[in-house]
Amino acid sequence: MNNAMKKNHTKSILSVGLLFLFICCNTTIYAQKVFKVLAIGNSFSVDAAEAYLDDLAAAQGIKLIIGNVYIGGCTLETHWKNASQNLPAYSYRKINEGDSTTLPDRSLLSCITDENWDYVTFQQASPNSGNYTSYFPYLTNLMDYVKSNSTNPDVKFALHQTWAYASNSTHSGFVNYKNNQDTMYHAIVVAIEKASVKAGIQIIIPSGTAIQNGRSSTIGDHFCRDGYHLSLDLGRYTAACAWFEILFGKSVIGNTFAPKSLSNYEVWVAQNAAHSAVRNPNIVTHLK
Repeated sequence: MNNAMKKNHTKSILSVGLLFLFICCNTTIYAQKVFKVLAIGNSFSVDAAEAYLDDLAAAQGIKLIIGNVYIGGCTLETHWKNASQNLPAYSYRKINEGDSTTLPDRSLLSCITDENWDYVTFQQASPNSGNYTSYFPYLTNLMDYVKSNSTNPDVKFALHQTWAYASNSTHSGFVNYKNNQDTMYHAIVVAIEKASVKAGIQIIIPSGTAIQNGRSSTIGDHFCRDGYHLSLDLGRYTAACAWFEILFGKSVIGNTFAPKSLSNYEVWVAQNAAHSAVRNPNIVTHLK
């Protein structure tokens, strides 16, 4: 073997060794770190984050703690009022590696300081989610509040892009969008994009686009159980898949977890709807 061949052979060995070390290090990080996510939300964060996100994470060997600071139908304005007055107004729902607990009468402050959260997510109440002006000043006030009280100085913020109602929804808030699903979806996309820029939030969880992508498949408009909350299997699973990809930077396609009630095709639609939404969060990707 001449000197040139020896050098190339040595480089190849080093490249393979570095690749192996990179894979091992990443695997170790996911195996050892416990990721902690707090949602400041309402029933839409229940739908998206509480049902299947931890199962998707566990299937990839990821340890996860989820907190949900919950009031049904809560707006950003009400969240800020509760924070500024330190009101014990919340049901604090927590999932710690599969074990669920619910604590009543909790303040937002007590939930923020309960863990050193890696991510804190915000969302607007669904009737107002497509109304950009409804986000301020409450969103930025809440961000400052969390920053001031978080035990993790490197906490990251995310906006949860909620979904449009089913076309036949009778929700009173649907009139804000002329009872039109496409109108509502596009309003949400625009409002979330503008709000994220103004607030300086770089992470958007595109549950709304994931659901809209799913609706483009032959399954159609069957992702909600009552016209606005997600169905307990397909709808919630689709949203959870979007959360999984955004939070962990790993493709959800091929993840081995899925609710047993779903067919193989429904699992394919949910995973691909979410994956496409993460790649293109502001437009609908039509599925088969």
